[in-house]
Amino acid sequence: MALAAVRVEGLCRLAGGASREIWAFGAEIDGPGGTRVYDLVMRRDPPGRDDEGSRDLEFRVVRAAGEAGVPVPQVHWCCTDPAVLGTTFYVMDRVDGEALPRRLLRDARYEKTRAVLTGQLGAILARIHAVDPDQPALAGLSDATAGTVSSALAEIDRVSEGIRGLAAEPHPTLTLAERWLRARAPEGSRRALVHGDYRVGNVLFDEDGARAILDWELCKIGDPVEDLGWLCARPWRFGSPLPVGGVGTREALVDAYVAAGGAPVDPAHLRFWEAMASYKVALVWIQQSWVYRSGRVPSLELAALGRRTAEEEQALLDLMEEQA
Repeated sequence: MALAAVRVEGLCRLAGGASREIWAFGAEIDGPGGTRVYDLVMRRDPPGRDDEGSRDLEFRVVRAAGEAGVPVPQVHWCCTDPAVLGTTFYVMDRVDGEALPRRLLRDARYEKTRAVLTGQLGAILARIHAVDPDQPALAGLSDATAGTVSSALAEIDRVSEGIRGLAAEPHPTLTLAERWLRARAPEGSRRALVHGDYRVGNVLFDEDGARAILDWELCKIGDPVEDLGWLCARPWRFGSPLPVGGVGTREALVDAYVAAGGAPVDPAHLRFWEAMASYKVALVWIQQSWVYRSGRVPSLELAALGRRTAEEEQALLDLMEEQA
């Protein structure tokens, strides 16, 4: 079989993608039916990352989600051979749209988007959680429901261990939050595909609303309400009083989710995962400051991010007081 002639042009690295490199380019591919023109994006592990195969799994998950009706970029090719570009990568269509939450919340051109986005995000989550978690395409995903304890308790164990191992000083508020979370951890839940980082910063949108869900690298099998709680976490509101990405209410989100086929959501279950989100984000800030303190990356930005732990401690105190 003859290899097709491929011409690549306009290769440029896109902003964002802190943990992965994202490159945009155009491609002309000659084939039996003539020349086809593609507007593409490549997502790959940074050089030096020993993560072989992880992009292959992400590629398979995104393809399965797209086949289930989730709005994602169409994926085309995945390569796990490091001899090609040094690390694993996959290629997908480039989708036009905006991803900056502050523009969503402030620009007049996105007034309609703000009005419809909460309902759209709820409906999209219902589609994600309807994907068969046992299909072969998802083989290899971490399964938080497979252990001897609930997925909620397993996540508390993971995060609390990280906090104790990396924090430079005691955090009594986080210790209190850990106890509060353990006392309210759901014992059981549905088992579903979980996006793992479902927030407005990972949604491409335009003047009509959501266009595509991005960044599936943290997906797993777990409790679907975790995605709903993460979307409501305070860091993704950017100062807005509205809990769903700064644009909507929890009630509107859940109503849209259930109307699209999602299972009914217990408000206490949702608030647990919202509090768990702040607990997890606190660990993220502690990890960033640890990278600075370890000398690995002498970045003042990382040092400053460590101070944001106090924001999540305040969010946790507020949530605990509301639920007292």
